[in-house]
Amino acid sequence: MALKRWSSPVLGAITMLLFGLNTLFWGSTLLLFAFIKMILPHAGLKHHLSRLLILIGFIWIEGNSFTIRMTRRIQWDVQGLEHLENTGSYLVLSNHRSWTDIFVLQHIFKRHIPFLKFFLKQELIWVPILGMAWWALDFPFLKRYSRAFLEKHPELRGKDMQTTRKQCEKFKTQPVSVMNFVEGTRFNHQKHKKQNSPYRHLLLPKAGGVGLVLSSMGDYLSKVVDVTIIYPQNEPPVSFWDMLAGNITCIVVRVQVLPVPENVAGANYEEDQVFRGRMQQWVNRLWQAKDRQIEDLLAQKICSGRQR
Repeated sequence: MALKRWSSPVLGAITMLLFGLNTLFWGSTLLLFAFIKMILPHAGLKHHLSRLLILIGFIWIEGNSFTIRMTRRIQWDVQGLEHLENTGSYLVLSNHRSWTDIFVLQHIFKRHIPFLKFFLKQELIWVPILGMAWWALDFPFLKRYSRAFLEKHPELRGKDMQTTRKQCEKFKTQPVSVMNFVEGTRFNHQKHKKQNSPYRHLLLPKAGGVGLVLSSMGDYLSKVVDVTIIYPQNEPPVSFWDMLAGNITCIVVRVQVLPVPENVAGANYEEDQVFRGRMQQWVNRLWQAKDRQIEDLLAQKICSGRQR
């Protein structure tokens, strides 16, 4: 049962403090074992320590989930987890409404699929505690270059793609779930209008990251997991503080397990125009279906289920 409902700012601050303490403790523990892993010469011991680091990551997630259960009253409506197993490897694709999405995905998937690994902007490695914790857990950090920068430094063109491929090869050493927010940024109405997006509830999808993961790991992945997240009682943008402060009382998630597209392993997304067009069409079809699904969910009376 959640704690007695105090004023939102007070309980939000308490929840944030508990999140911070949980992250500080387990993040520091991660860094300690990551340092030991880094100096060990034996590859077998490094592999076992990598598994220990993942276990610590799961315990950190459990602590965050426990904090929310104790301090917040959130109704969850989650469907589609029954066909997943934590021994396979998955490419997880999702729309992106809020930073809260990361907590939501970690919370619902923690006992169903392997540990989620996100592709992160290189600048995020400097986030206190979290940045180094992500590094310890082998999250891939990518440096993005603007078009103007690449025009001045053409030798760096494709560098981020090479980094992505290298990271995907590392993922093949044990079961993994590779996470991709296909829109590349969180939804808000200003971005939606600027993009002139044809979707009512989504930004334009970007197929590049999806194509790179599939071409690098298509022969290793078990399935593609398509996730739809909405906060039906909150108008976007939705902040992480909204959850901490109790402004998010309803979270709806739909999970669809899809086969890996055929003939993707080894394809070259940057140079193969046929493959690139096929990936763009595949992602666009997913987004068309997702947009209709969100419209249908918003029209329904939802969040009458039990708390998680």
